[in-house]
Amino acid sequence: MENISSVSGEAFKQRQQSVTLEGIVEEPVNISYTDVGSGTPIMLLHGIPTWSYLYQSVIPELEQEHRVIAPDLLGYGWSDQRDQFDRSLHVQANMVIKLMDKLGLDQVNLVAHDIAGGIGLILSLKEPERINKLVFSNIVAYDSWPIEDMLRMGHPSKKNDSLQELESFLTKAYKEGFSQQEQLTETFLQGIMAPYLHEKGKLSLVRNAAALNTNDTTALTPKLSDIQHSVLMLWGTKDAWQPLETGERLENDLPNSTLVRFHNASHWVPQEIPEEFSAEIMKFI
Repeated sequence: MENISSVSGEAFKQRQQSVTLEGIVEEPVNISYTDVGSGTPIMLLHGIPTWSYLYQSVIPELEQEHRVIAPDLLGYGWSDQRDQFDRSLHVQANMVIKLMDKLGLDQVNLVAHDIAGGIGLILSLKEPERINKLVFSNIVAYDSWPIEDMLRMGHPSKKNDSLQELESFLTKAYKEGFSQQEQLTETFLQGIMAPYLHEKGKLSLVRNAAALNTNDTTALTPKLSDIQHSVLMLWGTKDAWQPLETGERLENDLPNSTLVRFHNASHWVPQEIPEEFSAEIMKFI
């Protein structure tokens, strides 16, 4: 497996492809994504304030046996960042389906972290035939979100912060969210922040945070028992933002779910313990 710090954000970006998708919002949008490997497809979805680079240490392992597709959500990473469209979870779910259609994918195994878990729950209810199995890692559900930092980030006044203030804010958030501090290398930290440390990216991140809406998941709560997909939950138990209790409640509410607790990880599980994370996914799929 590649060394944890060997892939820079720029190198990861250079490997990405770009596609223009229609029918998501009022106008065509560009989506950046990684598409590597062959075999049964796995789609990796990131949360906020990250981009698909979150999975940079996981992709090399998964692509040995699977086709791995890792898009940047709309408004995130190197996907379209223009300040003129909705970035809600329902819009992101629509983007996933449109991307699958464009790539000729009838069905995928979906791996979702953080707010992408909300996207996964929406898709499993609205487009159940497009999802085979689900892997959730420290996801949002019920009214567990948005966390206080993201509420502050989503205030329109945050667009007036300097890039230095934003970098300090994000650096602090990452350092607080890593149990395995040695995995928070300078290469990873700079790479994961890079799409937002310019004026357009900064504003896009503010708009992404402003789109976080508890109602998107509370509306799903009474329907969770209808989800018949096999679900694997990989939870870092030291997460102060999306606590283990959320995973335990989901295990109770999702009929075909299994919760695996990682006591050596916090929120950023794919980067903190990529080998264990990948191994559980491979075994499950």
